[in-house]
Amino acid sequence: MALFSIRPMTEADVPAVILVENQIYEFPWTDRNFLDSLRAGYHMHCMWLDEQLAGYIVMMHVVDEFHLLNISIRTDLQGYGHGKHLLEWGIGQAKMANATGMLLEVRPSNTSAKALYEKEGFKLIGARKNYYPSHMGREDALVMLKKFTGSLE
Repeated sequence: MALFSIRPMTEADVPAVILVENQIYEFPWTDRNFLDSLRAGYHMHCMWLDEQLAGYIVMMHVVDEFHLLNISIRTDLQGYGHGKHLLEWGIGQAKMANATGMLLEVRPSNTSAKALYEKEGFKLIGARKNYYPSHMGREDALVMLKKFTGSLE
């Protein structure tokens, strides 16, 4: 039986994180992006499966909200609910920090991530023009919000 654990990301984890990041994305974060985020004090955690990196989450606490910056699951582990589990864990962390909601951006072309966010109660609140790099130039981002209190939850 596989054992999952979630623990804080460290600088020593970044090389393994970069391997997953490069496997998943055409325009991945760099090691510098992760190291700068760690040094800035962002909420960064790795999900481990039997001591092998399964995924990671990067969140930033801004005033009374959390901003989900990156959530990723290793390609061979996608489609088994691990992303949902990690997202729900991140939402729980935000709630424990007394955040009122979580904000994120997602590519319109990332239909599986968009579907997961919608299932978890995130609502479309806007778009950011030309937000993401793409091979066709730039791609817009959909901005989604999950309120922890009030009418959008």
